[in-house]
Amino acid sequence: MTDRWPRVSVVMTVINEERHLRHAVDRLLAQDYPGELDIVIAIGPSKDRTHEVAQSIAEANGHVHVVDNPSGKTPSGLNAAIAFGDSDIVVRIDGHAMVPSDYVRTGVLTLQATGADNVGGVMAAEGTTDFERTVARAMTSKFGVGGASFHVGGEAGPALTVYLGCFQRSALRRVGGYDESMQRAQDWEMNLRIRQTGGVVWFTPDMRVTYRPRHTFKALARQYHDYGRWRREVARRHPDTVSVRYLAAPVAVVGVGAGLGLAGVGAVARQPWLVALGLAAPLGYAALNLAASAHGALSAPRLSRAEAARLPAVYATMHGAWGLGFLRGLPRAERQSAAGPAGG
Repeated sequence: MTDRWPRVSVVMTVINEERHLRHAVDRLLAQDYPGELDIVIAIGPSKDRTHEVAQSIAEANGHVHVVDNPSGKTPSGLNAAIAFGDSDIVVRIDGHAMVPSDYVRTGVLTLQATGADNVGGVMAAEGTTDFERTVARAMTSKFGVGGASFHVGGEAGPALTVYLGCFQRSALRRVGGYDESMQRAQDWEMNLRIRQTGGVVWFTPDMRVTYRPRHTFKALARQYHDYGRWRREVARRHPDTVSVRYLAAPVAVVGVGAGLGLAGVGAVARQPWLVALGLAAPLGYAALNLAASAHGALSAPRLSRAEAARLPAVYATMHGAWGLGFLRGLPRAERQSAAGPAGG
């Protein structure tokens, strides 16, 4: 037990969340944190009654506050919400994230025990449909997303990044808040600047946030394509962060695409050796995918037949979309508008 529970601001950005906002806020108000806890909601330009619902919640509870986020972009909304308060600790939450009742308490205790600037835990993907459960299995496997602790779990300790986060406000001030030009990968980029300025980002498996995966192939492909594009932007700004893990998907896309093209040329030219050479990369990826899918399907809890049958296609969608997005990067106009960190 700590002698002093610091004030905490929980910040979140929402847009078009009329149906779910009240339930999300109720979950946060139910935290078992002994100290003072405020919730600051940044509202984007919604087409439904999100703003009215938020104002109603704030009027009924003095610990809930509403700020405007005219751009609707996540990093600008987070900066607005962070700037509203003056608490020692800032906890970032997603509108759809389902956090356990001890989430804030665990975050604060971990900050105090480690001296870290940001602590976070596991992005625990859980699905409610066959498709979502398949995606959840892919998102928690090393073959699907690499070995990042916040995806696959691991031992507590320093990390490159964590999911969401419980921050020392002093660290946010030191690095100037979220980079408002980063529409995706803003958490990764923020944690990079924290580490570059001498801070520590700490992973703990004791903080778990339930995440609902995308529910269609189209939505999943769009999500991972955006991830790849914005991770390329991080690599452009910070070349020293490029690693084998982030190059795996784009290399696979190039290898499979070039191999299929070469096999096609070989087929037209009636050169069996060229066909065989061209098919080496596609067949190699397919073999790895099927082996990882079999392992993933049989891991506890075992997937149903329908879920297991879909897993290879889910892996291929995630890898292909991420790799293609990384290769494409941001359009020139979008890169030019990304002028760097905006203070918060």
